[in-house]
Amino acid sequence: MTKHSVVRRIFSIVMAMALVLSLGMTSLTVRAAGEPVKELSIHDLPADFSGKTVILHSNDIHGAIGRYGYIASVKQNLQSRGAEVILVDAGDFSQGTPYVSTTKGLDAVASMNAAGYDLITLGNHEFDYGVTQLKANLATAKFGTVCASFLDGNGNSVFTPHTIITKGGVRVGFYGLVTPETMTKVTPSFVKGYTFLEKDALYKCSQEQVDQLKAEGADLVICLAHLGVDEESKLNACRSVDVFPKTKGIDLMIDGHSHTVMTASSNNLPIQSTGTKLQDIGVVVIDNASKKIEDHYLVSLEGLQKEVITDAVTTAIIKRVDAEYGQSFGKSEVELNGAKAPGNRTEETNLGDLITDALLWSVSKNAGAITVDKDHIVAITNGGGIRAAIHAGAITKKDINTVLPFGNTVAVVYVTGEELLEALEASTFAAPDAIGGYPQTAGIKFTIDTKKSFAQGPAYPASTYHKPASINRVTIESINGQPFSKTDTYAVVTNNFCADGGDTYYVFKNASAQFDTGIVMDEAVMDYVKTELRGTVPASKYGQPRGDQTQLK
Repeated sequence: MTKHSVVRRIFSIVMAMALVLSLGMTSLTVRAAGEPVKELSIHDLPADFSGKTVILHSNDIHGAIGRYGYIASVKQNLQSRGAEVILVDAGDFSQGTPYVSTTKGLDAVASMNAAGYDLITLGNHEFDYGVTQLKANLATAKFGTVCASFLDGNGNSVFTPHTIITKGGVRVGFYGLVTPETMTKVTPSFVKGYTFLEKDALYKCSQEQVDQLKAEGADLVICLAHLGVDEESKLNACRSVDVFPKTKGIDLMIDGHSHTVMTASSNNLPIQSTGTKLQDIGVVVIDNASKKIEDHYLVSLEGLQKEVITDAVTTAIIKRVDAEYGQSFGKSEVELNGAKAPGNRTEETNLGDLITDALLWSVSKNAGAITVDKDHIVAITNGGGIRAAIHAGAITKKDINTVLPFGNTVAVVYVTGEELLEALEASTFAAPDAIGGYPQTAGIKFTIDTKKSFAQGPAYPASTYHKPASINRVTIESINGQPFSKTDTYAVVTNNFCADGGDTYYVFKNASAQFDTGIVMDEAVMDYVKTELRGTVPASKYGQPRGDQTQLK
């Protein structure tokens, strides 16, 4: 469900070839996560799509705007073969690289306008810049937006919940759902006063949308969902594989959020998803005469050429950002781990060490900024906020902004030792499995006993995560080499997202005191490399994780 390794990809291709040769049929592979994948090349598609309506879809593009030219090309190609085409996206298009984050998502919309999108739903990252900015971005869109499960303070959908698009005489109904994890996957204050439906309320909403679309004459109902199938979301029961069985009448669910490549779920539900960054393009073929879905699959980018108008728009954006962000300011002697799992969402990494060292340094260099002794100052950042690797060699501003794209600032929260334990226990509840809140730390030496189960207490307010009923997995061995005390007050240097209770860090939201330094995280890291490390990330210090975390498995 994260980006597949080269080895797994090769394995899938080999298995697909074996199936083709032995069965004489279209390739059907099973990826490492267990989801079946039917994948074709553009050359495998029928020459004639007359009498067909085709839905093309993407999800989790995350700022890879240079690839919009490919999906625009497929749209144009299928239209030339006689198809009526509807182009849709399942969310998370406005965050992930400087090509979209530098304009707070606006350039993503401009790119999608050029590609000819018809309809989208919202992902959690569309809310990274706040609801006001999101609405301003979408005001420039030439495409529609559907999202039924995001409500205002009066309980009404903020955006159009559903719509019908008619092509080739077929009335295709679409409705949108966004993950309730958004409540804590964006800075909570950005969505304060709004509601993201979850569990029974989400199931009810889904059924209501299907019923209303059927009542309005939809021949088919497609759910544009940003829910995913991640194991780390299983307890919340709000994934696409949870919602689909609770809803009668969905013909197909187009999903996002977990970056899964699939044409059906592992339990064979009709849920399709294209991975991330347009690694594949989703295709749904509808027969106009029968008004039924006759096929759905993914198209690889192999053999595709970019559509020139879309490519010109996105290339201009890329060149502009590269000119500003492409200059080198330092170098790294080592590869700094930007992976999700195994990586920043499962264990201590050398990149996590570098970032938390930079956070500590950015605050501690200012004498008097923190009111506890130096040996009581630590740093924590959520692993889910680390989005890419830093490769050995030259480092540019664009590299750091890609690793830390959210524009978060450095904040300080004051907590007791007992509250610090709660934060670590809550944020490692899934270990050794991945969780976005997994703590990358500096100054804390601790152990996680993964043989013990997480003692789940009540859900944190406005969160899909839970307070630990007891501390039974995490043991803090020492703080900056000194004995740990549950009753002492510690200053935790973190980011404003965690300080506001994001991810699993609700305890930070209620800290006895906190302040925001205003220092942007990526600037803190760049300043640390340039000044403290004198322009070089040394292998002697960051060649391996420093070993502050131990997992007992």
